[in-house]
Amino acid sequence: QVQLEESGGGLVQPGGSLRLSCAASRSIFSRSSMGWYRQAPGKQRELVAVIQSGGNTNYADSVKGRFTISRHNDKGTVYLQMNSLKPADTAVYYCNLRPDNPDMTKLASWGQGTQVTVSS
Repeated sequence: QVQLEESGGGLVQPGGSLRLSCAASRSIFSRSSMGWYRQAPGKQRELVAVIQSGGNTNYADSVKGRFTISRHNDKGTVYLQMNSLKPADTAVYYCNLRPDNPDMTKLASWGQGTQVTVSS
C-alpha cells in the first residue's frame, strides 16, 4: 500500500476557506488518479473531487465552483482548495489514490481522514 498523509482540516466559519493537502509516500503518485471523498455523520462516503494523472478533473455538483482540486507530482501531493464553505460541507475528508495500471490495483490506498467543521 501507499501511505497517504492528510492535513489542513479544522474549524471554519461559513463562507470561509480551507486547503487540504495529501502527501503520498511512493512515486506511483504521478501514475495515479487522486480523489477527495467525504463522510458526514450518518451518511455514506461520497466523492468530492478527482484529478487524473493527466490533470483532468471532476467534481460533485454540490462543490462545483467552490472547490478546486490540484496536484503537484514532484511533491507527490494533492490539494483541495475549499472556498465559500457551508455547514453542509462538514465531514471527515479522505484522500484516495488509485493507480492507472489495473495490474497495480492492490496499491490503491486511503488516507486516515481529516475533520472539516463549518460552523459559526
